[in-house]
Amino acid sequence: MLTVQEAEKIFQQKIDHEVKIEPKDWMPDAYRKTLVRQISQHAHSEIVGMLPEGNWITRAPTLKRKAILLAKVQDEAGHGLYLYCAAETLGTAREETINDLHSGKAKYSSIFNYPTLTWADIGAIGWLVDGAAILNQVMLCRASYGPYARAMVRICKEESFHQRQGFEILLILSNGTKEQKEMCQDAINRWYWPSLMMFGPHDSESTHSGQSTQWKIKRLSNDDLRQKFVDMIAEQVQVLGMTIPDKDLRWNEERKHFDFGEINWEEFWNVVNGNGPCNKERLEARKKAWEEGAWVREAATEYAEKRERRIRG
Repeated sequence: MLTVQEAEKIFQQKIDHEVKIEPKDWMPDAYRKTLVRQISQHAHSEIVGMLPEGNWITRAPTLKRKAILLAKVQDEAGHGLYLYCAAETLGTAREETINDLHSGKAKYSSIFNYPTLTWADIGAIGWLVDGAAILNQVMLCRASYGPYARAMVRICKEESFHQRQGFEILLILSNGTKEQKEMCQDAINRWYWPSLMMFGPHDSESTHSGQSTQWKIKRLSNDDLRQKFVDMIAEQVQVLGMTIPDKDLRWNEERKHFDFGEINWEEFWNVVNGNGPCNKERLEARKKAWEEGAWVREAATEYAEKRERRIRG
């Protein structure tokens, strides 16, 4: 019988050699808890993230735009499903993780607590929010936990399409009327800083970053990912003919990266702690959907039980 210390050493060696950890493999309790927290938070973010975009399905400017947005929102629902399933492989019940969301115990990405005021916001979400998500999530395709990594492969492919779709919305607006150009710039102004906040606090203030990196749940630090995002967006915005709302943004020849201003961390923590523009609205919408969908879950359970009884004879 291995001691805990010996088991942990073997576990870390597997990770160091890029061997995926599977559900039936031994793992430290802290590793399991970290994964449950991260995967469930990721799943909640996909589901809550449907709300600000769903707000525009009935108001999309054309039938084509409506169909595209419907498909995107459907994709987000699928992402949430993949991730809830991945969390279940760690021994946590889906109902438990959802109850944690409703009680406020579990978090979701703070970005979804901002309102979508115009159609241009849908483009900004695709370009900025999904763009930030992709940088975060591509490295998760190589996460040490197998079910999480495999779920992320498909999610990243779909998110990449979402980003291009959002950029195309803004590109059309940026070549439109004076009012459309102003709408495009306004959406970028409002969504840029919250998108930077998606990468979390500075590494020095991140509670889980160091351990998650050692376990190869994540591969790059919050600050490294944020820098990659700024470098990407600062170039892409030139195609739109728009500007980034940061007076400190400038190319640093010595670092070969863009320098950028400081995030409003007071706003970040205020939103994370439940006091953002739409925190209460988003949570109430999820609770209402859960309560009104109870009959569907009960009917599905009853049907599954009846089917199982028929099969058993």
